[in-house]
Amino acid sequence: MKRKIVREYGNNRAVKQEEWKLRLYVTDWTPRCTIAYKNIKRICAERLKDRCEIEVIDLLKNPEAARREQIVAIPTLMKVAPKPERVLVGDFSKEERVLKGLDIETTTPK
Repeated sequence: MKRKIVREYGNNRAVKQEEWKLRLYVTDWTPRCTIAYKNIKRICAERLKDRCEIEVIDLLKNPEAARREQIVAIPTLMKVAPKPERVLVGDFSKEERVLKGLDIETTTPK
């Protein structure tokens, strides 16, 4: 996967901005999965701007993905890129926990 790197200069230092790829595993569109998707989409829009891609995988339509990725709870969010990979479970309503879990700086401007 080719990564786009943009350098911004602020506070006299260069900051690398990489493309983010997230996978959200759901089962159908239950209320909890819908809330999780909306929360992740909002966080990406506010914190990562146009540098984030969210792939939604419905485990009812693609059950082999659950076995392959060892998904045991839903909704599950997997950070695929940038490395290291991270896995989070829940509805992602606590933004600070999501930012920490995805290793997104909480000082990133909104």
